[in-house]
Amino acid sequence: MIKLTGEKVLLREATQEDVNELYYWKYEEKNPEAKKWNAPYIPERKLTKEEYIKSWEKEYELFPSVPRILAVIINEKALGTVSSYWVDKHTNWLETGIVIYNSHYWSGGYGTEAYGMRIDFLFESTSLHRLGISTWSGNTRMMKTAAKIGMSEEARIREARIVNGEYFDSIKMGILRREWESKRSKRFDMKEYKGKSRR
Repeated sequence: MIKLTGEKVLLREATQEDVNELYYWKYEEKNPEAKKWNAPYIPERKLTKEEYIKSWEKEYELFPSVPRILAVIINEKALGTVSSYWVDKHTNWLETGIVIYNSHYWSGGYGTEAYGMRIDFLFESTSLHRLGISTWSGNTRMMKTAAKIGMSEEARIREARIVNGEYFDSIKMGILRREWESKRSKRFDMKEYKGKSRR
C-alpha cells in the first residue's frame, strides 16, 4: 500500500474505513461547503455507497503501482482526496485535482502540502511530461495552491462557467517536468543552505 507522509498530512491508498468516511463527506454532510468550490458548475448524481466503492476500483492504476486516487488523511481521518486522470497518453499529460471536504482544514497549509506531495510522487514515479489542473476563476484557493507548487496559468477561457447565475472564467494551469525538476533542485539547495547556516 502506498503511503506518503508529510508534516501535516498523510496520503495513502484508501482503506474501507477511509472510503466510508469520504462517502459521508461527499454525499451525506449536511452543509457541504466543498461543493461550492469543487466544480459547482458540473451536475453530479449522488452515488449509492456501493457505486462509490466501485468507482474507486475503476481504472485504479494510471501506471503500475501509481493509483489514480489517494485519500488525504489529517489527524488520522480521511478528509479529502488527490486524484488524476488522463488528458493525452501520447504526450504524457495528466490532469490532477484535490479536494479537502472539511473546511476547518482550509487555509492551514494542508491542501498545499497534500497537493505538492501528489505532484512530486507523480513526477518521481513516472515519465510524465506535464501535469495540470482545470478550475474556475471563483476558486482562488485552488489557483493559489497550484501556483505555490509551481504551476503557471496557461489558459483563461473568459466567462465559460456559470455559478449561481454569474459568469466566471475557466482556468487551466500546469507544470512541465523540467520546471518541476528546477523547482525541486532549488528547494533542496535551500535546505542544504539552511542546514549549513545552523552549524
